[in-house]
Amino acid sequence: MSSVTATAHQVASKALAWLHAHHERGALPPGAASPDLAHPDSQYKPLGEHALAGSLVLREAVSGTAEQRMARELVDFAWGQFRGGDLLYERTLRHTLITDALELYGPFVRVGHRHGAFEQLLRHTTALASLRAAEMPPNRRLAVANAARLVGVDDGADWSALIRRTWLGGCPEPWAIDWMTAYHVTHAVFHITDWGARPGDLPPDIGRYLANWLPVWADVWAEAEQWDLFCELLIVGACLEEPWCDPGAWAALAAVQHGDGLVPRDGEPVDDDPGQRFLDHQHPVIVAAVAGCLTVSRTLDGTRARTA
Repeated sequence: MSSVTATAHQVASKALAWLHAHHERGALPPGAASPDLAHPDSQYKPLGEHALAGSLVLREAVSGTAEQRMARELVDFAWGQFRGGDLLYERTLRHTLITDALELYGPFVRVGHRHGAFEQLLRHTTALASLRAAEMPPNRRLAVANAARLVGVDDGADWSALIRRTWLGGCPEPWAIDWMTAYHVTHAVFHITDWGARPGDLPPDIGRYLANWLPVWADVWAEAEQWDLFCELLIVGACLEEPWCDPGAWAALAAVQHGDGLVPRDGEPVDDDPGQRFLDHQHPVIVAAVAGCLTVSRTLDGTRARTA
């Protein structure tokens, strides 16, 4: 086992254990399990991200039985919070142009949770000209297209056109990237490749661009101690057709991970209150678990990884 594989496995296992140990803190607050969510990004989106991490651990199947069990329980907990998919169905039924329910549904389908009435509704809504013309950022449009692909509904996506509408699709001046654009870049790659399952779907020129500049960007945000974004860049590395898995980058992440598995969001002090720690740092722990899982998978599957 290479040093990268061993370090990524250690980071992912500890991160997954932390998520599992604290996942009940992510339960929907009383009254939130309705289709009218005032703050979906702070209420049910994090649950979907826990399910995403669990679904990818289960999909890759490179972890031990304990990790597989924890991953399944994370997915099942989120599915229960969504009332077995009823919440997603009701939200789409009431809010036709809001796509977050479709996006959150994809990881559940990946591991076998399905909701027949919701999928019947999605076959109708994704065919609407109104939804296809809905205003959203280009990388978000890719998220919807990938979710529709996972679910098996046709949303009329022209993948080539969608990719080229993103900042990344133009392979622009790499030095011009800023913090938010970097997040957009990472998410474009996640959705184009379905989180590393389809690395060949990344156009060759974009793959070459990322191979050249991803290590530079990772160095920049490691120096700035932006660990959440840094983890997302490591995921991008694992999504490339020739994966970029740098020993130094993984050593840096392992060095900032706490003994209990928490990965800090940034270089600021971590609050001692358990509830605040969860709210502040659940996302970097999620992306660390995903980055580690995908890196282990790509370095063990016989695909040559670039480590320098």
